[in-house]
Amino acid sequence: MADERVRRRVIAEGRVQGVAFRATTQREARAHGLAGFVRNLPDGSVEAVFEGAPGAVEALVVFCRSGPHFAHVTRLRVVEEPCEGLAEFRVR
Repeated sequence: MADERVRRRVIAEGRVQGVAFRATTQREARAHGLAGFVRNLPDGSVEAVFEGAPGAVEALVVFCRSGPHFAHVTRLRVVEEPCEGLAEFRVR
């Protein structure tokens, strides 16, 4: 189905703050036509939500497993969720 959308929430742990994780994730998500958000969490992890075409969402999940150049992801939690119909991708 051409208009099929999925949603994934990911939590990246490790050295993921202060390494351009949010900005790079936003750039990648927009390049893949995804909606959602990315934000730092108080515990030092980064949370991102991706909504869009299944292949594009999977590409961003794969990206988050390693993150940008200076990041070091030690754990990535991925949760499937129902889509909310988000319209754009933002850094929060």
